[in-house]
Amino acid sequence: MRESGFTQAELADKVNAHLIGAGHEGTVSDRTVRNWLTGRTTWPHPRQREALEAVFGSTAGELGFSPPGRRRCTSTPAEDPVRRRNFLTAASGTSAAVVVPFVGAPPQVGTSDVLRLRSGLDALMALDDTRGGHEGLERAALAGAAEALEKQKLRATQRIRLRLFSVAADYTATAAWSALDARQGDRAYALLGKALYLAGMAQDPVAEMRVWNSYAMLARQRGEHTEAVDSAQAAQATPITKRDPFFASLAHARAAIGHSDLGDRQAAIRSLGYAQEALEKAELEQPRPSWMAFYGPAELTAMTAIVRDRIGNPAKAEAASHKALGSIPLHFRRNRALATTRLALAQLHQRDVDQACATASGVFELMKGSPLPGRMRSLLGDYYRDLITLAPDAAVAREWGDRYRAAWRRD
Repeated sequence: MRESGFTQAELADKVNAHLIGAGHEGTVSDRTVRNWLTGRTTWPHPRQREALEAVFGSTAGELGFSPPGRRRCTSTPAEDPVRRRNFLTAASGTSAAVVVPFVGAPPQVGTSDVLRLRSGLDALMALDDTRGGHEGLERAALAGAAEALEKQKLRATQRIRLRLFSVAADYTATAAWSALDARQGDRAYALLGKALYLAGMAQDPVAEMRVWNSYAMLARQRGEHTEAVDSAQAAQATPITKRDPFFASLAHARAAIGHSDLGDRQAAIRSLGYAQEALEKAELEQPRPSWMAFYGPAELTAMTAIVRDRIGNPAKAEAASHKALGSIPLHFRRNRALATTRLALAQLHQRDVDQACATASGVFELMKGSPLPGRMRSLLGDYYRDLITLAPDAAVAREWGDRYRAAWRRD
């Protein structure tokens, strides 16, 4: 556990995920893990043993378990009690979690409640990938946060209470993201503050990193580019970026965009390099929260296109946009539409007006059947502003404006 960086709750989640994937109930709790650690359970249930072996890639015997009737070797020197206590503390995150069991009536809330609430988050993120931020998504996310906080008030172990705070933080961050994508900046700012508070209550560095990432995006949306860089650097400082370079890569990419908006070409390119290096070190297939599903080589390439265009390399921005669109999964419809708009901007900045207008027209086809999120409407507004600035007399520019003005301005 110490080598893998798992707390008791995290190991319980991993084992439950394997059990559920195999068609069984996920009934392992942090107390179950504590019983394994203290030796109270010397030979877990067969299904749990199989899941543990899958998580660690080791046999049950190698993990220290022994079946009933088998005596451990008596020649093994007694373990230093201080060393054992330190190991248990490192594994659980707090010595109190090891030595103080839950007392009183049985818990009313458990692991199954946490897993059910998290599955609702996954459904909301799938909706966001397709349609983008909107009022219905924000309402659903806030309802999920409220349910998690209500359950947190019921009888539960301290570990379950922390996990419910974590779920509430993620739901609130999802609501904030929806408001941000809809360009409702004041509401997004207020929700991000609440999400950061809940992430702190949950002691959840992943949720904390998510909030700082959104703060960086919101600051950019408001034109506060120094604050955007500061927020990206705060995301880089969260503990999860030290444990998982995948998160570090996103934080560095976000900083690169902030530097490019400030006109700091060297810092922007340096941050892009850090982002690429971190992504190359990351295990891309490792399970992560559903809100991170958008990120990977394709999204980093799309973010590279933004940086390159901002620092005056529209040709390289166009190449990066083409590459990104060749690999962004089709179900990420909103992200593909944003990348397409960025491609149109890069073409326009090279004075290829006809091609740029044809590319920008494709955005409306991609989003057909759904209202454009506010962030996308704003980006198309930037495109049209540059279009009439660079080619005010071009017939194609007037035609594009006449045809699509109503569509991209519609709420």
